[in-house]
Amino acid sequence: MRKRFPWRDGNHLKLMVDGEAFFPVMLEAVSQARHSLLLEFYLFASGQIADKFITELIAAARRGVMVKIILDGFGGLKFKDSDRIRLERAGVDLVVYNPLHLKKFTRNFARDHRKLLVVDQQVAFIGGTGISDVYWLSEGRGCPWHELMVRIQGPVVADLVDVYNALWARCTANRLPPGGGHAVAGDASVRVTTVQGMYQQDIKASFLNRVNHAENHIWLMTAYFLPSLSVRSALRKAARRGVEVRLLIAGPYTDQPWVFHASKRYYRSLLRAGVKIYEYQPRFLHAKMAVVDGWSSVGSCNLDHWNLRWNLEANIEVTDAEFIAQAVAVLQDDIQHCEAVTWDEWQKRPWHRKLKEMLWSWLSQLVLKIR
Repeated sequence: MRKRFPWRDGNHLKLMVDGEAFFPVMLEAVSQARHSLLLEFYLFASGQIADKFITELIAAARRGVMVKIILDGFGGLKFKDSDRIRLERAGVDLVVYNPLHLKKFTRNFARDHRKLLVVDQQVAFIGGTGISDVYWLSEGRGCPWHELMVRIQGPVVADLVDVYNALWARCTANRLPPGGGHAVAGDASVRVTTVQGMYQQDIKASFLNRVNHAENHIWLMTAYFLPSLSVRSALRKAARRGVEVRLLIAGPYTDQPWVFHASKRYYRSLLRAGVKIYEYQPRFLHAKMAVVDGWSSVGSCNLDHWNLRWNLEANIEVTDAEFIAQAVAVLQDDIQHCEAVTWDEWQKRPWHRKLKEMLWSWLSQLVLKIR
């Protein structure tokens, strides 16, 4: 599906920060479902938070709710067979997107990275979380992961249902009922944007358009900073024409240390152009959000080479002033927990760091050449 979704007025949004805030709200919504539950998550790992969801999903199925789950073939590797059997015995329909197989070669790289929950086709949750204890109760250093989710009501929910239904039909050859009419729930104007690998990159195109026309500020929060040439160029040009450009990037706590080192190859030109770079310190910053003047994009896409080349992604764009204020407040608070990367400090980094950066950068570029 290469559909470009329109702006929808009349929505209500709630931005929620970290698992302790959004998981209880999501679970309550599941417990109140009366007709349908549509779940699509890249990361679904057995554990305490997964048990809570499984309990509610089974209860929903037993009271007659249609429950459908799309689970990514790689992100679901830590989802136990016993948990899957529990769901299926209760009547939950679960499909796996692109199961891993050696004969697929590079097609194994194509992943469903979206994070979406739709309740009764009336309430939706979208953002960057997985159903995993790393967002909830992990006792490891730098955990739980720092993440954002948005609760949505209003006409735009129908478009998220369409996104889900298109993939369900692709995986099963069966079509679910389309998203129906949705009453006005608020004042927010919202649009759904997606990425479907190299074939459709609406999230990137929309972000670039906003950056190229920015007048005041650009804030980008991302877990994996491996931006395309067009994104880097647009950020540099914006900074040079006087726009405040701030990047909040995952710091030392990350699940992909090689990305942390490989991303450094882009710092030099950005810093020289006047871009301000901040590395988040307390935990793993896994959130993905951009704010450009009076516009924001939130969802699953990191705008990195890998996401844009291989993944299915979904974001929402918002122009509501109240939501933008909430997003800016989150970014301003997070920046207090970052270390700024200055040009002078960058020039003085030791040789062994430079070597790591060079090696991982070379390997990341090599991977991009794989067909």
